[in-house]
Amino acid sequence: MVKPVEAQTLIGWIRQALDDKKAENIVALDLRGASESLDYFVVASGTSRPHLEALERAVRESLEQRDIRPRRVEGPSPRWILLDYGEVLVHIMSPEAREYYDLEGFWADAKRI
Repeated sequence: MVKPVEAQTLIGWIRQALDDKKAENIVALDLRGASESLDYFVVASGTSRPHLEALERAVRESLEQRDIRPRRVEGPSPRWILLDYGEVLVHIMSPEAREYYDLEGFWADAKRI
């Protein structure tokens, strides 16, 4: 598992990779106070399926350069890609999926970081 300080560093690298590829509305949530089983989410939006896939590639390539690989990948789908990095889950979503599933609203008690 990723330790909290390491998780913060990982989140920084993820944010940078997403930002470099023009992800929209990047949000990181600290779920440790709101959930017993989840630690951190990074949520970002892409404008199209190719954009979602480019964002996924950017995150994976950035972290693979540091010998960090996802434990699991869900997707790609036209609406949502999930990258599981242990304590940090990365949700790359279409704006429609993001609005529909409203992860930030569901985890409204979580601290934004």
